[in-house]
Amino acid sequence: MVLIEPFTYTGQPMRVVFGRGLRPLRDQVGELGVSRAVVISTPDRTSLARRVADAAGSAAIDVFGEAVMHVPAAVVDRAAQRCSDLGCDGYIATGGGSAIGLAKALALSTGAPVIAVPTTYAGSEMTPVWGITEDRVKKTGRDAAVLPRAVLYDPTLTIDLPASISVTSGMNAIAHAMEGLYAPDRSPIVSLMAREGARALAAALPRIVRDPQNVGDRSEALYGAWLCGAVLGATTMSLHHKLCHVLGGTFDLPHAQTHAIVLPHVMAFNAPFAPDMVEGLNGLFGDGDPWTALWRLQRTLPMQTSLADLGLRQGDLAEVARQATAAPYHNPRSITPGDIRALLARAWAGQEPDALPPRGRTSPSLSREFS
Repeated sequence: MVLIEPFTYTGQPMRVVFGRGLRPLRDQVGELGVSRAVVISTPDRTSLARRVADAAGSAAIDVFGEAVMHVPAAVVDRAAQRCSDLGCDGYIATGGGSAIGLAKALALSTGAPVIAVPTTYAGSEMTPVWGITEDRVKKTGRDAAVLPRAVLYDPTLTIDLPASISVTSGMNAIAHAMEGLYAPDRSPIVSLMAREGARALAAALPRIVRDPQNVGDRSEALYGAWLCGAVLGATTMSLHHKLCHVLGGTFDLPHAQTHAIVLPHVMAFNAPFAPDMVEGLNGLFGDGDPWTALWRLQRTLPMQTSLADLGLRQGDLAEVARQATAAPYHNPRSITPGDIRALLARAWAGQEPDALPPRGRTSPSLSREFS
């Protein structure tokens, strides 16, 4: 007999449409009552954004192609002014986390619905998490108003995603699953999604590298991203996301690559106090401890493997540790600046992750949530 501990699970109020082609988009726009949508994209995805606008029909009135990484407040202000001038009543975010993040930031103040058409594997389209960077500080939070009301997953839209970006965005999604396995508000359904999402991505990413045009492999990766993103949407995030938000917001490191590099090091750090994570991920990435297996898997894939590769200076590590420990938040293992500096030093140098045995008795750090 297996004892199921008490839990609470709330499903996200959104619709997911998974398949090939943009044909369902017009129906989703109509069902939400959107008649003056602005399509949001990054500058390099404006041609796709125009295709999406065409698929949405007369309800799409403009394309705003200025979304950038980390959602700078100045870009949010420009987009908000343009959307206001046009009488916009909805946003169609096309691309990855930058476009979806900008649409969420706009929805945070207007309440207008977001429809997401993701073309990477990060999974942010499945969450009510928003983030805006101002004065080199990334503020984040959760609000139901920013959760996309509909998500259209079309694996053919990810075919031209370079293998290196496919790998790092997929590793970013796995990070959502990893933290969901030790979140204080985890539940059996969240754990199932986390394990299956991580499994799907770990299986698909090496195949995508070998054969980038294979739609089946792209479909499995998108499926994994959906599940891992749903984990982030349902649970509290911890040390991994805090570190990556500091590294991105303050030091402008690339979002997905940073998550990918930091991931096995935080897994190793939290492992002594996260048995559900260890058990849930055993064998998914290869032989050995999950964090070591993942670190070794990463070295077979086209991605940068150290924070130094991303341009972070060794002298910046102390400031990252300071910010990451300045305010309390939930983590299964207590956090000290010294421990974080040691973790970051290994990630900076690209060394194998170390479980860092606890110094005496420690207990989880509990306080306000961040994501």
